[in-house]
Amino acid sequence: MKIVMIHGIGQTYLGGPQILSKWVPALLSGLVEAGGPRISEQDCTAVGYGAIFRPRGQRGIVEATAQNLEAWEQDMLVEWWREATRLSELNRPANDKTGEDPTLQGPSFKGRARVPKVAQRALEQVARSRFFRAIGTPDLVLRFLRQVRLFLNDAEIKSAILARVNATVTPATRVLIGHSLGTIVAYEALCSNPDWRVHTLLTLGSPLAVPELVFDRLTPRPQNGCGVWPNVQHWINIADDGDIVALVKALAPYFPVPTNASLTDFIVYNGWASHSAERYLSTREAGQAVATALA
Repeated sequence: MKIVMIHGIGQTYLGGPQILSKWVPALLSGLVEAGGPRISEQDCTAVGYGAIFRPRGQRGIVEATAQNLEAWEQDMLVEWWREATRLSELNRPANDKTGEDPTLQGPSFKGRARVPKVAQRALEQVARSRFFRAIGTPDLVLRFLRQVRLFLNDAEIKSAILARVNATVTPATRVLIGHSLGTIVAYEALCSNPDWRVHTLLTLGSPLAVPELVFDRLTPRPQNGCGVWPNVQHWINIADDGDIVALVKALAPYFPVPTNASLTDFIVYNGWASHSAERYLSTREAGQAVATALA
């Protein structure tokens, strides 16, 4: 397939064909905006790996709760809490019912504070933000955290997910598109396959550059603050300024670009659904990235 799509967090009960049916029309809209070529589902495929996280009776992955969060999960939840508070303070116009909840409160401490009460309070607050209300329930927020942690830290799960990508990418693949956690999956897959001939990596709403919690845990490990360049000619990264998952919007400062390659960061506006894959794909910037790769 010319275009391989990799979904992000929270798709536990959706397979590749279901993701494809939503993403292709959105990408078509982006191509129209960019004046690019038309594509069809026959040009695309989606890597569905949500089932790897799907509980299987008593042997399934333990669902996350505020009481059983691992240290990494609680640290990331607190970082989301800080960012949700910052965005809330910027979006509290008087008498505007569509604005942020004016009672949303930020953490009163600095640094780490790993106790269940902190996790519960963080969850209560981020769940009130417009960003997370657009994503879903507090349980879904916790599921997001667990899936990212497991990919970064569980070798068996990482291997199973990457195996699905490896089985999908072919010599004909020109574009690899990742959203959210899928950007980490796409990045690590490219780094581990130096023989691939993928032209363009398109990352949407990426947490790749979140220091300590994500960037410093990537495989391969960054050296001296510099991430390893993935096996592509061009890398386009798109983020919404209000996307809390993409805490660090610009990736260029973290991944030195080799000669004859490029990494371009774009900021777009997706409305309150700032982390939506479909809204990212429908942008002119996404359409232009894919059109250039297919030309």
